[in-house]
Amino acid sequence: MPVSDCMALTQHLLFGRSIAATKLAGPPLFILGHWRSGTTLLHELLALDTKYASPTTFECFAPSHFLLTEGLVTRFGGWLLPDKRPMDNMKAGWALPQEDEFALMNLGAPTPYLRMLFPCNDIPYENTLASSGFTDEELAKWKFLLDWFLKAVTYKSGKPLVIKSPPHTGRLGILKDMYPDAKFVHIVRDPRKLFPSTMKLWRSLDTVQGLQVGENEPRLRKFVFDSLRTMYRSFDEDRKGIPSNQLVEVKYEDLVRDPVGVVRGVYQDLELPDFETIEPQIQSKMQQEKDYKTNRFSSDNQEEAVILQEWQEYATKYGYV
Repeated sequence: MPVSDCMALTQHLLFGRSIAATKLAGPPLFILGHWRSGTTLLHELLALDTKYASPTTFECFAPSHFLLTEGLVTRFGGWLLPDKRPMDNMKAGWALPQEDEFALMNLGAPTPYLRMLFPCNDIPYENTLASSGFTDEELAKWKFLLDWFLKAVTYKSGKPLVIKSPPHTGRLGILKDMYPDAKFVHIVRDPRKLFPSTMKLWRSLDTVQGLQVGENEPRLRKFVFDSLRTMYRSFDEDRKGIPSNQLVEVKYEDLVRDPVGVVRGVYQDLELPDFETIEPQIQSKMQQEKDYKTNRFSSDNQEEAVILQEWQEYATKYGYV
């Protein structure tokens, strides 16, 4: 039996009943938005509030045995991760907040992230980018594994969770059904920046994680264009009837210009308590990272016209045209 399977079995034997009996410590706070729209920055800012916990990179990469191994690996295995993420200049580290889609993938849930292994093949599970796209069997498995993982992280932390995963944008209805009192922060970004940044993201992950080498650009462009449309058609349908104190929207451009003001607005609109306790931490974080340089993308007029045509509904709805 592989070592990882042995560790997973041991964790199940030691903690399985306790995880199953765990109740979430409070309504989850979900961060939604397309890839490269600023979800990571927003996640890291909201995670500064110590009332909450977020899944760490290690927990998402080793969800089946992190209760056994996280302390050991994160203490002695820092060298196993690069200092920065391959798609941008943001810090990487085992203890940093991470998106739970990786945990779902590693637990065997249906997710299009499996495309990273075989980027030259057809995209698997594209249907799971929309609430209505799941088959009954896929949905049951996906919901069970998500709830199990959130319970496992809650068992370890004892705190309400801040969760971030771009694919969840199209699953808003499922999440609302599972967690009726959950809160949602949705972030958007200029599509003329969003598209080239997303292309760079997938190219980087394909290079680092992929097991295939080959021409993939046409398939990747189609996937990036299609996935936003799929996610946002579902999002627009799912958001109907959600109270304003459960769903708030922000713009990436506003967040980088005034992070304190934007996060304060999130707390006010979602009726979250004690913003003043994290305001100094946000200011300190932004001061420490003042020299951080975002990737710069330039598109010619023809490419921008294609992007705005493909994503016209998104660009118009959120005020980018």
